[in-house]
Amino acid sequence: MSDQREGLEPLDYRKAGVDIEAGNALVERIKPVASRTRIPGVLAGLGGFGSLFELPAGRYREPVLVAGTDGVGTKLKLAIETGAHAGVGIDLVAMCVNDLIVQGAQPLFFLDYYATGRLDVEVAASVIEGIGLGCEQAGCALVGGETAEMPGMYREGDYDLAGFCVGIVEKQKILDGTGVKPSDRLIGLASSGPHSNGYSLIRKVIERAGSKPGDCLPSGADLMSALMVPTRIYVRSLLGLLDQLEVHALAHITGGGITENLPRVLPDGCSARIDLDKLPRSEIFTWLSQQGGIVGEEMLRTFNCGVGMIVCVPPSLETRALEILKLSGETAFSMGEVIAAEGKSMVTYQGRWEDGR
Repeated sequence: MSDQREGLEPLDYRKAGVDIEAGNALVERIKPVASRTRIPGVLAGLGGFGSLFELPAGRYREPVLVAGTDGVGTKLKLAIETGAHAGVGIDLVAMCVNDLIVQGAQPLFFLDYYATGRLDVEVAASVIEGIGLGCEQAGCALVGGETAEMPGMYREGDYDLAGFCVGIVEKQKILDGTGVKPSDRLIGLASSGPHSNGYSLIRKVIERAGSKPGDCLPSGADLMSALMVPTRIYVRSLLGLLDQLEVHALAHITGGGITENLPRVLPDGCSARIDLDKLPRSEIFTWLSQQGGIVGEEMLRTFNCGVGMIVCVPPSLETRALEILKLSGETAFSMGEVIAAEGKSMVTYQGRWEDGR
């Protein structure tokens, strides 16, 4: 049979844009990261077709698994522009584990998906190092993941991330908001910044303001650093709180802000009243509001505005809950209460959010 391809250069996977050796090098780089996150229950290391995890025997009467998945959104664009890759690795874990803890679940293990057009081992290793740090903060194991090199799918230097986490909770201790009652108190836990939400709007504000790397906030703090601070992980402090007293609900304040997220844990007949004067003052949110001309209502339904998590407790336990949370390292503050209401659960505000207030 004649070879009609005579004279053509032989093709291989590398010429098609996929570097198997780079992928193997990345796996070797991240094995120590996964090892640092290992916890009881992990039965296999990286490299297999699947990850094995043994549920803790004897610790639960009716164990329920809770699963969550999330990404980092367009904060990745700023990470690529600023080189703050490790931070978005922490963000990826935080967005998943903070969703699990609001149902009372302890995160057990985490997997990631990293996709790019051409694998840059240094960048990918930095991201996954951040994922490892996030897992350590949350007390869960990084048990595996997937690195996908897809030439032609992404622009040069771009990459995307997704995270997947599984946790466990005793069936009788699931937090679903059904225990919430009028007069319950709402405690806020301070965020570290915008976390990983609202960055499509943030990038529009940056464009309008003509801001660039190296620019500063009025205080002199670096603007991009303030925007790239990783999402705070609340798992350990909230697990400690749940072990010590009755909590009726937790709300992770992500995209949609307080306005959209708090009603998700309020039962029929209950709404929330928030005192805006109790929210922490944060320079980065003031800057966004002023530079973008963003009104208070839009700020509160887009950004966390300084509140990364809300804890709902009975009135008699508010003082104790504040003490426990502060001792665990959180900036905790009373910010409102649950009120009786008819119709759809909603949030009403006392005061005004204007220029950070």
